[in-house]
Order: sequence, then structure tokens, then C-alpha cells
Amino acid sequence: MTHKTTPPSVLNQLDAVYAIWLREIKRAIRDRGQLIGGVSRPLLWVLIMGIGLNPYFRGEVYGEVRFIVPYTYIQFLFPAVIALNMMYTAVQSAISVIWDREFGFLREVLVSPASRAAVLLGKVLGGTTVALFHGILVLLLARFTDVALSWPAVFKALGLMLLLGFGLTSLGIVIANRVKSFEGFGVFSNLIILPLYFLSSSIFPLDPALTRVQAVVTYPEWLVLLVSWNPMTYAVDALRGALINFYQFDPSLGLIVLGGMCGVFFLWALWDFSRQ
Repeated sequence: MTHKTTPPSVLNQLDAVYAIWLREIKRAIRDRGQLIGGVSRPLLWVLIMGIGLNPYFRGEVYGEVRFIVPYTYIQFLFPAVIALNMMYTAVQSAISVIWDREFGFLREVLVSPASRAAVLLGKVLGGTTVALFHGILVLLLARFTDVALSWPAVFKALGLMLLLGFGLTSLGIVIANRVKSFEGFGVFSNLIILPLYFLSSSIFPLDPALTRVQAVVTYPEWLVLLVSWNPMTYAVDALRGALINFYQFDPSLGLIVLGGMCGVFFLWALWDFSRQ
């Protein structure tokens, strides 16, 4: 006599998602180094780089000093620092996949009644929550950067940050599925994070025609190509639009690209999970 296996109910799947999400949150709370990095990193970028390079982010036209864009450099940099802080946190949170695989916990979870999609969703939502918290830490510095925030701007930015955290955490899990050691993950993730950040028009405006000063400036074609192909370019631009109302590209591109990042990287990570 054969017994039919009853598939887990939706509520059971949601319980699994919640349990894994909570485990990721508790792991992040215990990791004091991650919290210290989440606080010190934006302080260094905003206070040292933002203030230090602010005088060079302007040009002189007919004896009159004007900013290259209608904002100070620290205001221009501020949304990009949010993205940077979230990138490091989201991608690094995926190291828990290597930890769980190393000690056998992942294997036990994958053979449990919970679906692999539920396991992955719990991990991604956990990393997204932690990354969103680290992004909010940077938002708290807005008053020190002369960025005037309204509630609609904050809610819009939080929505974009939620999508960004989800997509980047999924990307981190894709990386973790291909790396076998903690050391290798750190090196490989930095090889991805740093180029994505610096080629996202995060620390300099891409458009050379913003003012008469930049009208005569020409960027190398390869640089413009890499920046335009980088999905983080449009994520940073969307955050700038939400927080300081400055866009370099079509405002709708940011939301489209962020949604695409979430879908593509999550499905990629799910495909990897289905092969384990």
C-alpha cells in the first residue's frame, strides 16, 4: 500500500520563508563587524571624499564660479553612498550560503518539505532587510549633506532601496553558489562590487553637456559604453532623482532596470538552487 505525500501548504511555505528570514536577521545582529562597517563606510565617503572633493566639483565660467551640476558634490554623492552601503551589505550577506553549505545546514534545509523557492526567498528577504537597514543609516546623514528630505521623497527612495537590496542579495547568492571558500567569496565579490560602483556614474556625472563648462569635455567611448551598460548606473540615478531631484537618464529607466535586476538575479539563483 502506497502513501501519497501531501504537498506543503502555502502557510507552511510562508512559515519556512519567515524562519529563514529571521535566522538571517539574527545572524546579522550578531555580526558587529558588519554593523561597524555599515556606519563607518558612509561616514568616510560623505565626510572625507564628499567634503574633500567638493571644491573641485565646479568650474569657472567668465570669472564666475559655478557648480558642474546644480548641486554640491556632497549632495551629488549622497545617493550613491546609499547604493554603495547597500551593495556591500547585500552581497556580503550571501556569504551565509557558503557557511550553511560548509556545515551541512543547507543540505538539511533543501531536503526539508520547504520548497527551494521558499528557502531562497527567505535568504534573499533576510539580506534585503539588512541591506535596507544599512541604507537607512546613510539616510540619517542627510541633514549633514544639506539634502532636504520630504516624506514623499523618503518613501520613494525606500521603495527603490528595497528593490536594489533584493536584486543585489540575489546576485550575492549567485556568486556564493559558484565559490567554495569564504576567502574566495570576499575576493570575487569585491571584483564585482567595485567595478559596478565606480562605473555607475556614482562619483562623477556622465553627461558632459550639463553646463557650458562640461560641454567641451569628452569622455572615452569605452567608459561611456561601460557606464551605460551597468545596471547600477540607473539604480543610482533613480536614487538621485528621488532624493535630490536630479536625473541623468529617463526617470522610468531606473525602476525598469531595478525590477529587471530583481527578476533576473532571483531566477538565476533559483536555477542554481534547483541543481543542488
